[in-house]
Amino acid sequence: MDGSVRGSSDAAAGPPPYFRGNESSMVSALKTLLFFTILMVTLPIGLYFASKAYIFEGSMKMSSSDSYFYAAIVAVLAVHVVLALFVYVAWNEGTPKGKGKHD
Repeated sequence: MDGSVRGSSDAAAGPPPYFRGNESSMVSALKTLLFFTILMVTLPIGLYFASKAYIFEGSMKMSSSDSYFYAAIVAVLAVHVVLALFVYVAWNEGTPKGKGKHD
């Protein structure tokens, strides 16, 4: 019974000490996530309508049904590019910036 009482008081003491120093990295990660979330919403939609109106219907004189198809392909490619950039940034977020040899 003593172990359960002591365990509950340890949990109420707060986060472990190693977590307290990572607030700036947590804020940085949330800023990165927010940036890529906004980019994921706006870029494909914007490219869809811009490529449909200006490239496929405007410059190439395609029909409306063909321009829908090709504009959707452009939007899907934009989604893949944003996802690849997010994975790249998230992968390299915690690495040191110096490229020299560390002793």
